[in-house]
Amino acid sequence: MTMVADDIRVLESRHVLQTYRRQPVTFVRGKGVRLYDAEGREYIDLLSGIGVTSLGHAHEGLTRAIREQAETLLHTSNLFYHPLQGQLAERLTALSGLERAGFCNSGAEAVEACLKFARRYWHTLGETRTEIIALEESFHGRTMGALSVTSDEHYRTPFEPLLSGVRWISARPSEVLQAVTRNTAAIILEPIQGEGGIRPLTPAFAAAVNEACERTGALLIADEVQSGSGRTGYPFYSAAIGLRPHLMSLGKALGGGVPVGAALISSEVAAKISAGDHGTTYGGNLLACRAAICVLEELVGGGLLTHVGRVGQHFERRLQEMAARHPEIREVRGAGVMRGIELNMDAAAIVPAGLKHGVVVNRTAENVIRLLPPFVITEAELDEGLSRLEAALRDITGKGSPE
Repeated sequence: MTMVADDIRVLESRHVLQTYRRQPVTFVRGKGVRLYDAEGREYIDLLSGIGVTSLGHAHEGLTRAIREQAETLLHTSNLFYHPLQGQLAERLTALSGLERAGFCNSGAEAVEACLKFARRYWHTLGETRTEIIALEESFHGRTMGALSVTSDEHYRTPFEPLLSGVRWISARPSEVLQAVTRNTAAIILEPIQGEGGIRPLTPAFAAAVNEACERTGALLIADEVQSGSGRTGYPFYSAAIGLRPHLMSLGKALGGGVPVGAALISSEVAAKISAGDHGTTYGGNLLACRAAICVLEELVGGGLLTHVGRVGQHFERRLQEMAARHPEIREVRGAGVMRGIELNMDAAAIVPAGLKHGVVVNRTAENVIRLLPPFVITEAELDEGLSRLEAALRDITGKGSPE
């Protein structure tokens, strides 16, 4: 049965839990970097499902891999071996330098796993370290542990009490050197803060974090859910700034649209984890592993990582040119195809204005336009999308069409 957009919205309003304020558009299909709504309108996707559809929409290789796996075997549970978990783990450990991988279904679950493993590490050593240090402007997810280390009180307050012993600091080298002590179990951070406004951490701060962890023995958890899996032109942005994590959380782009998450773990930490310490029914299932392997094959063997780096440079130039034309733009930030445009005004109006002009973007941190296009976007497609975005920006600032 074919449903029209109004029918879809009415059905959702009656039966779906209303935890999202959806935009009044109903997407029904996609191809590459383009989406199409129920009325047949075309949009350039500069958001990729909040950083998820790394290979774009209806990618032939990923579609074929999903179909073949669905026709073969979907799920057996983690009580048995299957051929794909080890293959995916081998690829991820080679890219990250962390020796073990544990699988789950989302980035938030991966963060939860990393927090649990940090606690387990110190318990095994017989030390009562429970303090977790997180950063201001951080966002790690909406499950209870991940929410506990998210800095925004707006998210946390309705669900308190959360995990105790969490402390937030600014991303200044002097502060992390002072804050991390021998009472600290772990420090958790995003190499590029996503919800916080696309804020890359600096190499100087990364060096201070490494020093603090080495001096005190505290573990470092790198939350690469949004910045990892190739989005910045590096496999993981931690390496770009010199971070040396003991644990790493992955999700979003890793599965290209199929739900998958992973916790990558150093051999030192993995040695303190025992059978039964953690578990998941669906994590590491064959379909998710097959999709993630396909994404990684495209990234490394297919040259997509190099492509992201090249397009990212073009992205930076185009955004700087846009900033020069618009005094409302305070700053542009980011790396690869993870970019933010900070305005001197609330950016909420840019989302509906963008849809009007046929481009999908997101607003975060109140005044930042978040741009997370698919990795496969070309320079020409990016130019077209940014032209549409600039038209939307002129609408909300009252500047009208360029002369």
